[in-house]
Formats: sequence, structure tokens, C-alpha cells
Amino acid sequence: MYIILIISGLILLILGAELLVRGASRIATFFGISPLIIGLTVVAYGTSAPELAVSLKAGFSGSADIALGNVIGSNSFNVLLILGISALLTPLAVSFQLIRKEVPILIVISAMTWIFAFNGRISRIEGFLLFLGFIIYTIFLIRYGKKVDNLTETLPIENKGLKSLFLQILYVIAGLVLLVLGARWLVDGAVILALKFGINELVIGITIVAAGTSLPELATSVVASIKGERDIAVGNVIGSNIFNILVVLGAASLFTGDINAAPIAIKFDIPLMFGTSVLCLPIFFTGRRISRIEGGLFLFIYIAYISFLIINSKLHFIV
Repeated sequence: MYIILIISGLILLILGAELLVRGASRIATFFGISPLIIGLTVVAYGTSAPELAVSLKAGFSGSADIALGNVIGSNSFNVLLILGISALLTPLAVSFQLIRKEVPILIVISAMTWIFAFNGRISRIEGFLLFLGFIIYTIFLIRYGKKVDNLTETLPIENKGLKSLFLQILYVIAGLVLLVLGARWLVDGAVILALKFGINELVIGITIVAAGTSLPELATSVVASIKGERDIAVGNVIGSNIFNILVVLGAASLFTGDINAAPIAIKFDIPLMFGTSVLCLPIFFTGRRISRIEGGLFLFIYIAYISFLIINSKLHFIV
């Protein structure tokens, strides 16, 4: 039964994210918002909607370990597995803006998460600070977008009728409904799985739940790299990771209450998330590309990380 719940939840999350991104991006196009802003906000934030839905559901259900594990696992999954696979398919170009702005922002907020968790919990106040950071970051994106408007071609505005706009709004609403329902099934199935096999919720959140909710990012980046849109492949990952920390973790602790941080998360998982963010800077900076060798390194680190988590959940090397 739990397998059916998990698989059904994943399917609904993917469908919901697809409808949400499609509707939101077309609404943005309708109002003439530049492609830069659409890419950094609608696409990156939209593909992270499953993480938000799952973490809020887990927090309200009293499974805070899944909420925290989902963010940690998704961010590590995004950088190590998604960029690893994408770079193995074809070396990825990295824009200077990501190196100069987005990656440093990701490093800073990853460090903040680690500092916040040091006392064993992420409080409502700290969640508010993270969420406030999202508002400031979004304002920064909009202001930056206005500065480059004259350098960026605006998407053509099509089907300006109210009927078309209403249809896109319906897509967004349907996407949100599917995300909420999919999140409920996925979290319920994951909790049952954790109890059945004696694996703690943090590990389930970091592995199964994180991988499942990151499928939209995986599909987007892999397809983008195959089509030669390599900047999108990298930008989607970095933008999604920023959203995960500021909104997913921020909203989960702000709206559902303090989130406990397990000792292993403080000693190992969060430092690894921080480390992968820091690792992006030199790899992105050297030649402004991610080579196949560097992609293979990312993938190797992820496989070793997940293997250690599963073994540690049974043998308890780190308590």
C-alpha cells in the first residue's frame, strides 16, 4: 500500500508542477514579463513547488524530520546528481551572473541554515528571516531584470483574450491542487516506509522524498542540456536551491512551528549541503563550465553520500 501511495504521490507532484509552471509562465508572458525574470522565478520556483508542498504537509503532520530532510536532500540531489548527470551528457556552460551573484547567495544562506540549526532546531523567527530573505531576493531579481530589459527580448504576447488568461489561471489552480494531494500521498507513504523498515524519517526525507520532489528539476535540466540550453540547466538548479532554503525551509518553520534538527543533520547532512554549494564556486569559475569529469565527481559524491546514509541508519556511526 505504501509503495502505491509513494508512486501515486510522485506522479501527482510531477503533473502538478508541470501544470503550475506552464500556467504561471504563460501568465507571465501574457503580461510581457521578460524571459530573464521568468527563468529565475517562475521556472526555478515552479519546479520547487513539490518540495514546498511536501515540507508544509510534513510539518503540519508532525514529521518535521521529513520537512528538513527534504530541503537538505533536494539541494544535494540538485547539485550532485542533476548537474552530475547533465554534465556527463554534455559539458554545461555557466553564466557569469550565476558565479557573481546566485552562487554566493546560495553559499551564504546555506551557512545561515547551518548556524540556525546549531542549537538543535530552526525556530519560527529564523524561518521568518529566511522567508524575508526570499522577498528581498525576489525584489533584487525584479530590479535587476528592469536594468537588463533593454538587452533582453521580451516574449511575444499571444492570445490576449480573457478566455486564454482564465485557462492559464485554471492550470495554476489545478497544479496547486495536484501538488497538495501528491504531497499528502508521498509523505504518508514515506512515513509508513520508514516505520516498516526501521529507517528514520530524516533519511527517508533526504533520499526518497527529496529525489521524488526534485524530479521536475531533473527533467528540466536534463532536457535543457540535451537541447543545448545549458545555461538553463545550471540556472534552474541554483535558483531551485535558493528557493528551497528561503521559502521551503523558511515557510515550514514559520507556519508549522519550530523544526528540530537531528544531531546527524547538524554534524553531517547540513555541512554537506553547505559544502556542495561552496564546491560550485571553483568548479563554475574554472572555464565557466562544468566538464564531464567534474560531472562525474558530483555523481560519485552523491552515490557515496546516499550509501553512507543508508549504512549509518542501521549501524549508527553518527548519532
